[in-house]
Amino acid sequence: MAFSYILIILGLVVFEVISSIDNAIVNAHILKTLPEKYRKIFLVWGLFLAVFVVRGLLPFIIVWLVNTDMSFVQLWHVVFSNDPSLLEDVERSKPILLLGGGIYLFLVFLSWLFLEEKKYAFLVEHFVHRQGMWFYAIASFVLTGSIYAAININPILALSAAIGASAFFLTDGFKKNAEEKEKDLLNPGISAWSKILYLEAIDASFSIDGVIGAFAFTISVPLILIGNGIGAFVVREITIRGVDTISKFAYLKNGAMYSIGFLGALMMLESFGKHFPIWVAPLNTILLLLVFLFLSWREINMEKEAEAQIKNIQ
Repeated sequence: MAFSYILIILGLVVFEVISSIDNAIVNAHILKTLPEKYRKIFLVWGLFLAVFVVRGLLPFIIVWLVNTDMSFVQLWHVVFSNDPSLLEDVERSKPILLLGGGIYLFLVFLSWLFLEEKKYAFLVEHFVHRQGMWFYAIASFVLTGSIYAAININPILALSAAIGASAFFLTDGFKKNAEEKEKDLLNPGISAWSKILYLEAIDASFSIDGVIGAFAFTISVPLILIGNGIGAFVVREITIRGVDTISKFAYLKNGAMYSIGFLGALMMLESFGKHFPIWVAPLNTILLLLVFLFLSWREINMEKEAEAQIKNIQ
């Protein structure tokens, strides 16, 4: 049991870090335009909001949304106790939670695969990106198929799928708007407080992916709090010290998106009764990280060799 907990927490930390790399890079670029005083304000208070408010409260809110018959006192009790009757209620609501979260994550993956500019790790990524118009058709097919399958089991399960899709389009729209505003915020004329508030809003939107994906690993809120909390600390350290280094690993974003897609599919299948061993989600996340770290490392070495050859010719 202890080994399972350690594996889950490790998987959560890795997933939180790789899914937040883009966030760390955006934060670092904007923080460079701020005076030291405001950087410290963001890094201290931003860490508090990221770890204790957003990533701390969001798992409770998600569990409560699929168990609205529980009071917050009961919810707190079920999260931090082993009351069998309350645990059974949460377990029965698990498919509803997993299907909505799975739809959300799978659409995040499809949107990246079909629509987003990227560093291509595989030739198929370039081919799929050229077929971007098919994203909407495939997304509609996945959503309609999920609702059709769910409505015969439980109408609330079907509603969960629709809510997952709605959550995707809401957050996707916000993220795209934020990307357009990023260049404006690099302007030194924008006030420091405006930039800090922007960074907090972006951090909150990115944290949704990490928290929802965490339920593919476990529905234990304490484990999610520990894993995501540690991951958020690591991301802050990357923001402060290692963003220039980490941004050289060009394929980490690819690894994060494939992990998100896998976890989304896993959650959807589990919501329809397919059971997987507890180690599947953490092992998948760790292996994908290693694969795309290797691809990034190989790319860095190839670039160094090319630069060395050019210098030798000169």
